[in-house]
Amino acid sequence: MTTRRSAAHWGAFTAHERDGKLVAVTPFEHDPHPTPLNSVWPEMLTSPMRVARPVARKGWLAKDGGAARGDDEYVSLPWDEALDMAAGEISRVRGQHGNSALFAGSYGWSSAGRVHHARTLIRRFYNSIGGFTDQVTNYSYGAAMAFMPRVVGVHNAVGSSLTSFTTIRDHCDVMLAMGGIPAKNWEVNSGGFGQHRYEPFLDGITNSTRVINVSPYRGDIENRFPSEWLPIRPNTDTALLLAIMQVLIADGTHDEAFLARYCVGADRLVAYLTGASDGEVKSPDWASPITGIPADEIAALARSLVGKRVLVTANWSLQRARHGEQPYWAIIALASMLGQVGLPGGGFAFGYGSSNGMGNPRYDTPLYGLPAGKNATGFAIPCARVTDLLLNPGQSFRFDGKTYTYPEIKLIHWAGGNPFHHHQDLNRLRDGFRKPETVIVNECYWTATARHADIVFPATTALERNDIGGASRDPYILAMQQVLPPVGEARNDYDIFAALAERLGGAEAFTEGRTTDDWVRFAWDQISARLTRNGLEPPDFEAFWEKGYFEMPDPKDNYVMFAAFRDDPEAHRLPTPSGRVELYSADVEAMTGPGVPGHPAWLDPEEWLGAPRAAIYPIHLLTPQPARRLHGQMDWSAHSREGKVRGRELLKINPADAAMRGIEDGDNVRLFNDRGACFAVAKIDDGLVRGCALLPTGATYDPDGTTDRNSNPNVLTRDIGTSELGQGSSAQSCLVEVEKFTGELPELRVNRPPVQHETAT
Repeated sequence: MTTRRSAAHWGAFTAHERDGKLVAVTPFEHDPHPTPLNSVWPEMLTSPMRVARPVARKGWLAKDGGAARGDDEYVSLPWDEALDMAAGEISRVRGQHGNSALFAGSYGWSSAGRVHHARTLIRRFYNSIGGFTDQVTNYSYGAAMAFMPRVVGVHNAVGSSLTSFTTIRDHCDVMLAMGGIPAKNWEVNSGGFGQHRYEPFLDGITNSTRVINVSPYRGDIENRFPSEWLPIRPNTDTALLLAIMQVLIADGTHDEAFLARYCVGADRLVAYLTGASDGEVKSPDWASPITGIPADEIAALARSLVGKRVLVTANWSLQRARHGEQPYWAIIALASMLGQVGLPGGGFAFGYGSSNGMGNPRYDTPLYGLPAGKNATGFAIPCARVTDLLLNPGQSFRFDGKTYTYPEIKLIHWAGGNPFHHHQDLNRLRDGFRKPETVIVNECYWTATARHADIVFPATTALERNDIGGASRDPYILAMQQVLPPVGEARNDYDIFAALAERLGGAEAFTEGRTTDDWVRFAWDQISARLTRNGLEPPDFEAFWEKGYFEMPDPKDNYVMFAAFRDDPEAHRLPTPSGRVELYSADVEAMTGPGVPGHPAWLDPEEWLGAPRAAIYPIHLLTPQPARRLHGQMDWSAHSREGKVRGRELLKINPADAAMRGIEDGDNVRLFNDRGACFAVAKIDDGLVRGCALLPTGATYDPDGTTDRNSNPNVLTRDIGTSELGQGSSAQSCLVEVEKFTGELPELRVNRPPVQHETAT
């Protein structure tokens, strides 16, 4: 038996190969709490759902205009013919319509590893031939990426540079965790990593700190960790935070000295909280009917924070909602009102519980990926505005303070990621994907995105190539050693793009004369140079490759966000217009949209339990990440299937909501609104707020008209930006109805590959 090191987005592992077959995967020996997610590899590496050969869609070959995308059969092609077709289409479109008519999409989660990072590679390729229409921000925390620099000058308070958990453990009295700290999200991290540290994180904090889980779902902090649950209606966190601040002001217990020295605009916010600006006091009595929390509990919570070291945190999901910028701004304001910003164990932070490694020491692990190059078109859309781009050519839109116009997209090329998992209102996205003249996809598996393509190139997984993995918040730089030859006719994304670049005149700019293995060695050279500059002694490439990893030393300091600013706000001014925390911002007021004030405010999210629409669709549906896969990846694995019933996802629903609909535990249910419908199996859970249900994302989209035969909640979610400033995803603002389904569940078509022919006739 041969063993080799590798890694996935859910951690490092050792792969065991015998007679050309992957027979087992064992966890990285230095991982204290490895995940079972890596167990899928022996099954999924050679799954029948792999894309085995280059193919073209029959209807596209017959020039059908894209109407059958998602429902068609395919024709197998030799590699050179498929590459010639794709290169010909790219050349035709840029020649007839310009490079802005090329939309190169990616979300970068196709596999771990830094050299083979698909999002970088597709950008590098299109930049080598004159540019394209790109994407900026992300689905995870896109609203915050545009908003946070306006208020605190940086966006690294959203995960990349959080106060360490040891500092919280040693100094924090109260952690107010908006959205909780869910364990399942710590299973994964982009790029690969060595250690899962959720257990010591929660163990250390909950045993020394009062942790309050402010969430519609009690399970957002598991029962095994001591915490309090404060049930709240979805999308109403801002109202709660405003009421807490109003109590502090009314009692005179807010930190006026901190506000005066470190903040600007506090007077405008105070006028709003006290009702001086609009005649409505944002008191607990005002917030109670919005949030569903009794007024006396809100007041008691506010007063319990006074004189304590308080850290106010939020999961990324809080800002994935209409006006998602507001709860983050209100959290910053509350931390400022309490005078906690920059103190050990105090202040605010966003992202604990959203991805592995949040709160780890700041290893600043040096990693290297290929440069993407410069996009000559200079144009990019916000990540979550894909469908608007495809359906609305020539329409203007506002983003981050500027006005842009959508170009007309004639060709989509996607590599890495699956928008039919990430995006909202998938029926609308499907309409968008049928608009361009050509859709090209590099894919490992027959995802919904691959099924909506005209040309599909089979791509390798991380186990079929050499690479280097790692994450900045993890101590391990990982050798990712090729375990087996590529399955079928799969090729590396790099080699696919290199072949296209050769056909289109961009070969030298794309490859710089290097193969993929040349780039892996070059990457180690760059990493080694940075390690050496930092006073470390890295091994040569051969020694690193043989050992399989390099371990960074633990940092000596316990990092505290904004500590330098706290110590001296003049010497360490924030990169905001004022140099301070902006509790009022004229820039934000001008950029966010009509009727939005320039300070934290309660804004009606349009779809929530207090909206008129709730009379028709009375269940607020939350769509968290799944526990048994990453996004939609490996949905066909046994590990993922074991979490389903009758092939469908479990819908968690409050007992009272289930009873009034005649739904019992284990019943088939249908979820629907005026955007679409899907199916699930009921799981009654008393840890949910009344009127709220949970259905995880990631079930493979299987459309039948506007109904998904499967359990993909994104046929229900609303495709609208958080605001004109952030234009982030609003997935968590979604109202539906749920009914018991007594018919036979429809057969799933997506559990088998599409029909493929040897010839087009």
